[in-house]
Amino acid sequence: MPEILDQARKQVLENGVGLDQAGVLAVLNLPDEHLPAALQLAHEVRMRWCGPEVEVEGIVSLKTGGCPEDCHFCSQSGLFASPVRSVWLDIPSLVEAAKQTAATGATEFCIVAAVRGPDARLMTQMREGVAAIRAEVDIQVAASLGMLSQEQVDELVDMGVHRYNHNLETCRSYFPNVVTTHSWEERWETLRMVRESGMEVCCGGILGLGETVEQRAEFAAQLAELDPHEVPLNFLNPRPGTPLGDRPVVEGKDALRAIAAFRLAMPRTILRYAGGREITLGDLGTRDGLLGGINAVIVGNYLTTLGRPATADLELLEDLKMPVKALSATL
Repeated sequence: MPEILDQARKQVLENGVGLDQAGVLAVLNLPDEHLPAALQLAHEVRMRWCGPEVEVEGIVSLKTGGCPEDCHFCSQSGLFASPVRSVWLDIPSLVEAAKQTAATGATEFCIVAAVRGPDARLMTQMREGVAAIRAEVDIQVAASLGMLSQEQVDELVDMGVHRYNHNLETCRSYFPNVVTTHSWEERWETLRMVRESGMEVCCGGILGLGETVEQRAEFAAQLAELDPHEVPLNFLNPRPGTPLGDRPVVEGKDALRAIAAFRLAMPRTILRYAGGREITLGDLGTRDGLLGGINAVIVGNYLTTLGRPATADLELLEDLKMPVKALSATL
């Protein structure tokens, strides 16, 4: 067995201490013949430090398209010739989406808006929407509304939003190649305020943006430093009309190597399958990831791309004897 896996077995599996950047890079560079062993170890780490439960989440866009930022992977930017145009979702539709999500057994419902940060109108709609959902649906409400002020953080806490998603998207050194209208540091500041507020921090990113393997390891180390409650792991699904629309899809084995490496960097974190897994991994690869460190999934469709049917994921979890996490009565 490669030395890095022996080290990880002692350091991560036995002691719960994640690999550093150099260790993550070593896992990302493992030859194909050692990938099954890496995935098996990552699965053992997940089972020991997180347990067998899988957290299921649905997402819906409150405000879609027309975003002023230039995130090069995103068809919701108003700066690109992409097909998504600005649309707002009304409150009854938001409640119905939450009901449909809860019907799958999901415990999380995340409200997302394609904005740089929320304005007064969006915060008002959030307050009304969260109140309406909490009145009718037994589900935890999360939000992803871009960069926040301290006042907005406090307001979301007051609404009862228990988790906030704000992805760093990629490592600090590569971020200027992906976004130019705001900085990595601005995103980090929002995450700092969210953490200090007591809300759970959800922060991940997208692999396959053109970053090197070394930068992928840098990203894992920076996420480990942030120590988020949850890391959604996306794989680029190139969108027509965006600057990254012609990039190749991440190879399935590279995606699985990344899953194992990110788990070994963050043994106690919820590591969630998010966008792009369908085209990068397919059904068999999706199974391999769930047996290689993943312990949460977004079910149904994503914001601008199609996902697997929720029933397919739930059937797979049942087949793997992985229980869906029950709604916590404490939140």
